Formats: sequence, structure tokens, C-alpha cells
Amino acid sequence: MKVLTIAVAGIGFTACAGIPVVPPELKDKVERDVLFQQVKASPLSYKGKFIVVGGAVLSVKPLKQDGTRIEVLQLPLYDDYEPQGRLTDSHGRFLAFHKEFLDPATIPAGTRVTVVGEVTGSMTSVSDEIDYAYPTLDIASLTIWPPKLPAYWFRPYPYFGAYWGPYWGPYWGPPQWVPWAGERK
Repeated sequence: MKVLTIAVAGIGFTACAGIPVVPPELKDKVERDVLFQQVKASPLSYKGKFIVVGGAVLSVKPLKQDGTRIEVLQLPLYDDYEPQGRLTDSHGRFLAFHKEFLDPATIPAGTRVTVVGEVTGSMTSVSDEIDYAYPTLDIASLTIWPPKLPAYWFRPYPYFGAYWGPYWGPYWGPPQWVPWAGERK
């Protein structure tokens, strides 16, 4: 019985741990105090440093040599490194390069990702008829977040409040049944 209890507790703790974004071998290398705005302003001064940055995928393009280029609109990160906020909270775009082929269908536009990567400099490319300087990263670890589902508010019954009794309403009687307001004939 003790073994079963320990196994269930271990599974529960593992499920609560969340998604590990920064691999253990990179924890000491990651510069946690470097912000995306600093890298965007001066990418060459941060060349060779590992950072964590995330956002929404704009495009994924396979390269002729083995690899994939991911264009990402940067978004602020939660404490667990999950991208958050509105698209207008972004401080710009960046390019992340993966050494292996990633099928563009597996990372569609709008997918939220977090990249742990090494800053390699910058690249200028045309974006909507203007020259745009993208900070570039080599991906060491890529986390793809599941889509956010809309949350619905649910008020469970019976409701215990200041003016409500422990039953179904503000009186001490049995619950009141109200007909369903569906189709009427």
C-alpha cells in the first residue's frame, strides 16, 4: 500500500511541475538578466550568450541546407517562460535557426513558442517593403506551447454566501425547479 501511495504522489508532483523549458545542461549558461530589448538594440555585444525569449510564430521556412528558420514576434514571458500578453506588447521580431528540419505544418503561424538559444548576431531582411534588422539565435531548446482555450466561469451549487442558506436559494426550503427555456411548440 505504501508503494502505491508513493507512486501516486510521485506522479502528482511530476504533473504539477509543468513543462521544463530550460534543459538542466543549459541552466548555468543562460543569462537571465538579459532582456530582448537589449539584444535587439545591440545584438553583436551579446553574441555567444544564451538567452530565453518567446513569442508567437509568424512563419517557418525550411532552409536548403539542413535546418529551419523560424520568424517569431517576441512577447513577454511568465515566470515559467510561457509567452503572455497581447501582440501589441511585443518589442519586435527575431529569427531562430534550428539545425534540423522542422515541418512547417507542425508549427503553424500563431503558435506560441519559447526559445533557449545562443545569440549569433543580426540579419537584415525585407519585411513589408522595409528593411528590418532581426536579432538571430541558434536554438538550443524549443518549447511549443499548447493553444490557449477560452475559460468559462462556473458557479457551483449549492452556493454558500452571506444571505444564502446551505441549500439552493435564499430560503431554507427545497430547491426550486425551473423549466428549461428550450423550444416551445
